[in-house]
Amino acid sequence: MKKEYDILVIGSGLGGLVSALILAKEGLKVCVLEKNNQYGGNLQTFSRDKLIFDTGVHYLGGLSEGQNLNRFFSYLEIMNDLELQKMDEDGYDRISFDGDTIEYPHAQGYQNFIEQLSKYFPDEKENLENYCEEIQYVCSQFPRYHVVGKDNYNEEILHLNTKRFIESVTQNKKLQSVLLGSNFLYAGDSENVPFYVHALTVNSYIQSAYKCVKGGSQISKLLIRKLREYGAEVHKHSEVSEFIFNENNVLTSAKTKSGKEYTARQFISNIEIRSTVKLIGEDRLKKSFLNRVLSWQPVSSCFSVYLVLKPQSLPNFNYNIYHYSSEDLVWKAFRYQKEAWPETYMLSSTLSKHHPEFAESLTAISYMDFDEVKEWENTFNTVADEHERGAAYERFKLEKTEKMLDALEKKIPSLRDAVKKIYTSSPLSYRDYIGNFEGNMYGYMKSSENPLKTMVSPRTKIDNLFLTGQSVNMHGILGVTIGAFNTCAEILGKETIDARLRSIND
Repeated sequence: MKKEYDILVIGSGLGGLVSALILAKEGLKVCVLEKNNQYGGNLQTFSRDKLIFDTGVHYLGGLSEGQNLNRFFSYLEIMNDLELQKMDEDGYDRISFDGDTIEYPHAQGYQNFIEQLSKYFPDEKENLENYCEEIQYVCSQFPRYHVVGKDNYNEEILHLNTKRFIESVTQNKKLQSVLLGSNFLYAGDSENVPFYVHALTVNSYIQSAYKCVKGGSQISKLLIRKLREYGAEVHKHSEVSEFIFNENNVLTSAKTKSGKEYTARQFISNIEIRSTVKLIGEDRLKKSFLNRVLSWQPVSSCFSVYLVLKPQSLPNFNYNIYHYSSEDLVWKAFRYQKEAWPETYMLSSTLSKHHPEFAESLTAISYMDFDEVKEWENTFNTVADEHERGAAYERFKLEKTEKMLDALEKKIPSLRDAVKKIYTSSPLSYRDYIGNFEGNMYGYMKSSENPLKTMVSPRTKIDNLFLTGQSVNMHGILGVTIGAFNTCAEILGKETIDARLRSIND
């Protein structure tokens, strides 16, 4: 007995789950298929030694009352159930450099942001005000950034270049580096990346910055709970291996590896765009579109070290540290020298439930090229499908871990004594669990020279197939959530989506 749905969503990353829930709330019959053991894509967490570690989401912005992500999550009916912990208001991110003992703060609230940095750069107050004003202006030019309003991109803004903009704001090299210090959030090639990518990313956290207590997977769990309340079906271990088309080139169903067939009127793909292209079949797509997508360069991947700490061994810190071995590195940190790795890292801590002044774990992440793990690219390993990658790979990870610990001990001298257990993930882990091309962190590189090259419409040339997720326009929790509403606006009509979002304030 074939079941027919109104909407079949392939992939249960944030974009897929949000799209599914928006449509299920409209009374449509929705089904979500996920290949892995765990739902949520980049929202996945894993548990070791009874502690929870995030793979992708380390903190969220824009979640305070009235702010954009708060309003989107309120419409999705998950806001009130999120367990959040507000980060340090006077410095949720701290930027540091070798040879400089100061950790420069990025503070919450624009006024506070200016005040905290002015302590270290007293002559730069006016420049900081201009920087903050411009960030807010650029964000206001984006469709749905303020939930309802603006329909189209302001193309002029898309071409603004981060490097040129930051250099125009201040001549102070140190301040330039501090303002760019959190560009790990978009795997920053700050010389080429459009300024809007920087602005959209940073603005969200300056508005407000929170950690998810119990990890980012609580977002996917809440979305799935809501989906089921609205009668949607969600299936894991269901990897789509084939799209079935009729003679009029209309997509009619999707087949999974296990041979099950799911028929639907409309389809949303939330998987890596290259995987979607394979399922569609290259002959069904315009050569120009195909060449464009295949020419995109993935942003860098990363290597993560997860440290389980001995009880009460290290004080907790309620902020993230972005550390660079030199100030110049902020412009191109992902182009690291292998022998000097890690030249930069992001470090965050999780507080102990029983002794909140102490940390129970630390996570340190640094850029890593896929090339470094290429010799094992034909191995595959997940919880649902376990395979060893071999002794050489284990040695490789151990060597990297030691280098990371050496770098961290410059900041926390007693670190090794405090460590109880160590876990790691490499670009291969990100590729296998999340399905990103070459394990990239945030989709594909964007360039201010040609910003439209990496922007794709949620509509495809197949009339009843739509796209969502981080490969479509903007990454990050907020970017992907906005993208899902845009995808659903293509299906339901913009007026319907706007009306629903307006109702949040009523």
